[in-house]
Amino acid sequence: MAAEGISFYSHALVLLGGAVIAAPLAKRIGLGTVLGYLAAGVIIGPVARLVSGGDRILEFSELGVVLLLFLIGLELKPSRLWSMRREIFGLGLAQVAITGIVLLGIVGAIAWPRDALSSAAIIGFGLALSSTAFALQILEERGERSTAYGQRAFSILLFQDLAIVPILALVPLLAPYGAEATSTPLQDFAIALAAIAFIVVAGRYLLNPLLQLIASTGAREAMIAAALLVVIGSAVLMQAAGMSMAMGSFLAGVLLAESSYRHELEADIEPFRGILLALFFMAVGLSLELDVIAQNYVLIIVAVPVLMIVKSLIICGLCRIFGSGHNEAIRIAGLLPQSGEFGFVIFTAAAAAGIFPQSIASILIAIVTVSMVLTPLASVLANRFLHDGSAEELEENFEGAGSDVLMIGFSRFGQIVSQTLLAGGSDVTIIDHSAERIRSATKFGFKIYFGDGTRKNVLEAAGIRGAKLVAVCTHEKATTDKIVDLIQAEFPGSRIFARAYDRAHTLSLREREVEYELRETVESSFIFSRKTLEALGLDQERVDAIIDETRRRDEERLRIQAVEGLSAGSDMLHTRPVTPEPLIKPKKEAERLDLEKPPESVE
Repeated sequence: MAAEGISFYSHALVLLGGAVIAAPLAKRIGLGTVLGYLAAGVIIGPVARLVSGGDRILEFSELGVVLLLFLIGLELKPSRLWSMRREIFGLGLAQVAITGIVLLGIVGAIAWPRDALSSAAIIGFGLALSSTAFALQILEERGERSTAYGQRAFSILLFQDLAIVPILALVPLLAPYGAEATSTPLQDFAIALAAIAFIVVAGRYLLNPLLQLIASTGAREAMIAAALLVVIGSAVLMQAAGMSMAMGSFLAGVLLAESSYRHELEADIEPFRGILLALFFMAVGLSLELDVIAQNYVLIIVAVPVLMIVKSLIICGLCRIFGSGHNEAIRIAGLLPQSGEFGFVIFTAAAAAGIFPQSIASILIAIVTVSMVLTPLASVLANRFLHDGSAEELEENFEGAGSDVLMIGFSRFGQIVSQTLLAGGSDVTIIDHSAERIRSATKFGFKIYFGDGTRKNVLEAAGIRGAKLVAVCTHEKATTDKIVDLIQAEFPGSRIFARAYDRAHTLSLREREVEYELRETVESSFIFSRKTLEALGLDQERVDAIIDETRRRDEERLRIQAVEGLSAGSDMLHTRPVTPEPLIKPKKEAERLDLEKPPESVE
């Protein structure tokens, strides 16, 4: 017992050490953490043999995939999931069916005799499934899960999880010998349907009262335990019903997407998800059978690229048929060319049923593993086939939008404004048209909606009619003016606070009679000037007087320019340096600058 304990802790130390070293190093050189974890697993396991039992670690670490799907489900309300039905049951079904049939034909024609189509069928459809863990982790790292291609890729993966049920049901039907199946496909379907119904009913009527009861006790650790219980319980139930654990946890997440405890559940689960998912990728590397690869390296070298190319071409073609643009189709094809972790389950079950020998299962598992290892590189390679100049589009989804403040534009100016509003307890709906900016902001936890603020339907979907105030924080003058004109024409009565680019833009916005405008650099310039004067030795009273006077003269110039044109008011500018000695000016000079008079109010 003691030896086993020492072995367990030593293995844990080695795995944690490998993760700490490999992930930052791989991220630093641009390969991504997934490839880093894989490399660490290969070095720790098959190469150095520091840790054994990769298959057992893989089975346990699949909880990382389960938790990941639960967190994704928390962000997808049932109505949102229903809106994706065309991609899930159209594109997803087509991908699994066509890819499976094509791979079945290739395997049946080349590698196996024609009387062994049962083997080819299991192999073809098993290889047609992609890796949910790898694809979603890559999307998470890049902040691209909300992109149009990220949503479509997720729809395909979601249907693949559903497809595991009928594929596993084929195994006993195609088995040439062995124990008879204990249930018919119809019974299996009924059991799966009953499990789904139970989770749906429990999610709608039991989970929220349970979480409310636990939260009322104030026991933080009990809330964490409840979160894990919900996730693992739903996963195990679906597994017992013959479906994937990931599908069960995803369904539980969807049912809790509208719960008031959604954010707390997400915070509780996230740390476990991160470490277990890292362990999963390392376990894949640990499970890589280098001796099998060495003995069948020619077959694997040929099979892996053929598999990935065939899947990529089919996925790309189907995406184009279903309305994706060239760049979107290429990105999805580069993300899902591998075979997935569920291939391990399918091929192991098929070998146990006698559909093909265990040696074939080992080769297939090696092919799946190598294809997974090459996924990050395939995704990078796919970027070489993108068309330059094509702006990446995100999916316009305004579910949950609508708040006190509607902010349009999330550049540097808008980011600071949003922080002060959120700190003040105001709810802010933010929309932006830059895919890159949204991806970056998503990595820091911001919830931003993709949309063009110059379109009336976008503003309506974002909740402008219920907003108390609209903050236009866009950078381009023309864009800001277009948005202001649209709001004043289509939504009269809306309070508009706008970011101005320069003096001319300020005058333009005042002419449009916005409630408030501010040049983007004016306040930072005053703060900078204040600090500079203080550094030069002026006392606080003197600095305050100078800043107030400069602000008053600037505002007066704007009023003159609004009437006489931009070139007016030049006589109010300081055009010569003030004599540095003495620092405290005579009273006569102070009177010339009106510093002893109270500053005029700024309207």
